[in-house]
Amino acid sequence: MASEEKILIVTGGSKGIGKGIVEAYLANGYSVFSISRTKTSIENDSIVEIQFDLSKSEGIEGMLMQIFDNIYSQQIKRIVLINNAGTLGEIGRIENLSAENILAAVQLNTVAPLLLTSAFIKLTKDWACEKKIINISSGAAQNPYYGWSVYCATKTSLDMITKVVAAEQETVKNGVKIIAIYPGVVDTDMQTEIRKHKKEDFIAIDRFLELKSSGSLLNPQTVGEKIFAIDHQELENGSILRIE
Repeated sequence: MASEEKILIVTGGSKGIGKGIVEAYLANGYSVFSISRTKTSIENDSIVEIQFDLSKSEGIEGMLMQIFDNIYSQQIKRIVLINNAGTLGEIGRIENLSAENILAAVQLNTVAPLLLTSAFIKLTKDWACEKKIINISSGAAQNPYYGWSVYCATKTSLDMITKVVAAEQETVKNGVKIIAIYPGVVDTDMQTEIRKHKKEDFIAIDRFLELKSSGSLLNPQTVGEKIFAIDHQELENGSILRIE
């Protein structure tokens, strides 16, 4: 792994959009460190899997430092961190949500990306190679969905993290580029969970049922390829983009 010139570190890489991302980067010559609670079914010598629960903030920085112990900075031309792991959390009006579930969703969707972004920038601050962070956000950052208060709030936070970190990194030498991407409605386990809910908890459920029945959901592999393509475009730091 250490001899590779292009490195991807991705969270939630074992399934869904994350697995699509891993496959796209592996296909294009990257060495991949995948951080997830479960292991992927991908068999490839260029992937190292780290089992870690990102909803528990303790140990996140130390875990990333251990990954960097396996990377020789002098040989790296490009390194990318993709904050992909996320949870919808409980669906329902906020007064019906448990405090435990709210905290767990905020930890995974907002606190973990903050800690990983902070550690990534610190660990690469003296590196002259190309450095990039991609936050996988959602249209829910801009659109209020009944029953999704925590998800919408945490994705809005992710967008603002992107904008602020971009502004900060523009002022430093060898700064990190950071963008956020809205992947669209993708055929993942999250969508399966959404369709199980009652309309009284999630008023917009009919739209998501129709997307599934009409075959309109995006394929995770296709989305992974599109994220890879966006990553390699020349974009303004702090850009927030939607996959079409």
